[in-house]
Amino acid sequence: MLKKIPTHAVRIGMFIQGFDGNWLSHPFWKNRFVIDDAEDLARVRQSGVGGVWIDTSKGLDIDGLKSPAPAPVAVTTIIEAPVVAESAVAIPSCSVRDELQRAAKLINRSKKAVTELFQEARLGNAINIEGCMPLVTDISESLARNSSALLGLARLKHKDEYTYMHSVAVCALMLSLARQLGLDEERAREAGLAGLLHDVGKMAMPLEVLNKPGSLTDAEFAIMRSHPERGHAMLLAAGSLPESALDVCLHHHEKYDGSGYPGHLAGEDISLLARMGAVCDVYDAITSNRPYKQAWNPAESLARMAQWTGHFDTRVFHALVRTVGIYPLGSLVRLESGRLGVVVDLLPGKLTTPVVRVFFSAKNRAAIVQQEVDLSRPGVNDRILSREDPAEWGFSNLDDFWR
Repeated sequence: MLKKIPTHAVRIGMFIQGFDGNWLSHPFWKNRFVIDDAEDLARVRQSGVGGVWIDTSKGLDIDGLKSPAPAPVAVTTIIEAPVVAESAVAIPSCSVRDELQRAAKLINRSKKAVTELFQEARLGNAINIEGCMPLVTDISESLARNSSALLGLARLKHKDEYTYMHSVAVCALMLSLARQLGLDEERAREAGLAGLLHDVGKMAMPLEVLNKPGSLTDAEFAIMRSHPERGHAMLLAAGSLPESALDVCLHHHEKYDGSGYPGHLAGEDISLLARMGAVCDVYDAITSNRPYKQAWNPAESLARMAQWTGHFDTRVFHALVRTVGIYPLGSLVRLESGRLGVVVDLLPGKLTTPVVRVFFSAKNRAAIVQQEVDLSRPGVNDRILSREDPAEWGFSNLDDFWR
């Protein structure tokens, strides 16, 4: 027998037949399953979903007993008292250091999942869309605890894994940017899913073009420019996707001034999520090592993007800056005291006063005792004077300071 109950009444042993709302509104990749452990129970209760449908012939009823299997006749649906939705439990925040280990494990799981997903697409097989949602949920929860940890690790990808990890990084950036722009959680999840799938069309590209270490010829570039339309066709065939994910896949290379592709859309004719996708796609691309190009450091990347007039929606780009920080994790900065340091943590709402690990004297050009300086703390008189180029100082592997 099917019965609708409030989420707070769910218990271990119940068979979930469905959730209120669409499948993006809950944290599970499937609608029908038995609640068999405390972790799944907690995720249901904290999901913010108002109610669930249980099948009492396959699992426990609210009285703790299992109903007998129904006869093969029409099912009688019982609607309980009006559902009172419990608010989702806030995820406690933590420091970069505290989140790094969890984020690293999530990155490894994500790489495996996306690689398998994209390889299936390359083989021409149907894309398992619902299988993406646990990944989006896990990424969302890591970002809620500390967005800098996962965003920083996702940026540190090897050249040979760029195509797959780029999708994970853009998913994370889209989720963070959606929250920065004030979108609700369901819309943020849509943004994250769109980011995860935005480049699936690259699986239809010839490998010798996709992974070419040098510049593309005009003919090869024309082939690569077809990936948004190829990806859109793949996602359309998969079905069960929100329109926003299809739109981001097709239009994440549009530019605000109309000079992008494939539709040459301009301004507000480009959807908000597609404008977000354009910013996130470029930021991760230029801060990552790729087959034909070394990464720019995060702070330099933001400075260059700010100069590309007409490329991005200014409001969305400024929100990205607030998301990753004026001085993103791993940035080399010079302090007023003459010390050089690496940004190792970012504090919400404190864009100009991150936590910096100082390690070098610019005046003496010599290493100094490492020290973490929280520039936001009362009584700390030092401040950032400028971003610095690590190459000009001969520094490499600055990310080792915060990993």
